[in-house]
Amino acid sequence: MTDAIRGEARGTAPVPLSVLDLVTVGSGRTATEALATSVELSRLAERRGFHRHWVAEHHSMPGVASSSPAVILAHLAAHTRRIRLGSGGVMLPNHAPLVVAEQFGTLEAFAPGRIDLGLGRAPGTDGATAAALRRTTALNEGADDFPEQLAELTRFLDDDFPDGHRYARIHAVPGPVQGPKGRPPIWLLGSSGFSARLAGLLGLPFAFAHHFSARNTIPALDLYRESFRPSALLDTPYAMIGVSAFAADEAAQARRQVLAGALAMLRLRTGRPGLVPTPEEAEEYGFSRAEREFVDDWLANIVYGTPDEVRTGLDDLRKRTGADELMITANGHGGEARVRSYELIADAYELPELPEE
Repeated sequence: MTDAIRGEARGTAPVPLSVLDLVTVGSGRTATEALATSVELSRLAERRGFHRHWVAEHHSMPGVASSSPAVILAHLAAHTRRIRLGSGGVMLPNHAPLVVAEQFGTLEAFAPGRIDLGLGRAPGTDGATAAALRRTTALNEGADDFPEQLAELTRFLDDDFPDGHRYARIHAVPGPVQGPKGRPPIWLLGSSGFSARLAGLLGLPFAFAHHFSARNTIPALDLYRESFRPSALLDTPYAMIGVSAFAADEAAQARRQVLAGALAMLRLRTGRPGLVPTPEEAEEYGFSRAEREFVDDWLANIVYGTPDEVRTGLDDLRKRTGADELMITANGHGGEARVRSYELIADAYELPELPEE
């Protein structure tokens, strides 16, 4: 299963490049349009040799349309042939492990050998929404129980509960009970040290959310590597980082898009979530001093500009972190600009035009 994890660096890229798709919905746009952009983006990513395309679970956020990763991934699987597809991630405390095993067993049956199961322990939303999802107000239990939930999910995927276990006669289907088959590799996702250490101890690949927790990136990756124990899945650590990057033909165009994304994040963090504003709205917005400081800090962790500037920034980030793979998320207002950004990054790294299968 190692080949399912370790991708191939193409063109002049120092490591494999992948896509993290938040399925953003811009002001004046619809969820239908955002999901159509995801299909277009997955086809571009496949054609240009990006290694994987992941979607992330979010809830009660008007600016994203990715509340149901398994549903989106099934649709993307129907429109692609070889790119790896996965969750970045499924927030495990929101779901029964059996349900996740069944969903991703179904995806594996749709697209054998192409599915990744990335798992997080955060709710992917605010506390009130998490309570509505989980039908409980004891939200800390979900995070604290994450290792046990992970172990249960793994046993459902492998269909190997021991005799006498209360779930020994329960089978996740589609799954191994129906015949020998592979199953999606599990990744752990994180923005702090907890999942980094757990991924290392279990010998799992680790994906760190550099795009919204940049200060913790190097400490978390160091902890992962120090904690790593070889497993049947991996003999050496494999760390991927999510990075926010936006390329445009002109640097000013890229700046306008990331400013729109920053305003959307500011509104989210201050309890005013909404659709991603237009670049014009972001430019005209009257930022207070505190809001400007937030936006400046947010933009400092985004790699944006011309294709050459983005390539240089990504190369520098890779050198600083030693990441084995870069997963790029492009958050702006318009789907066309987002797709164009990935195309320009592919050109900057001379990624090949691969033939359609």
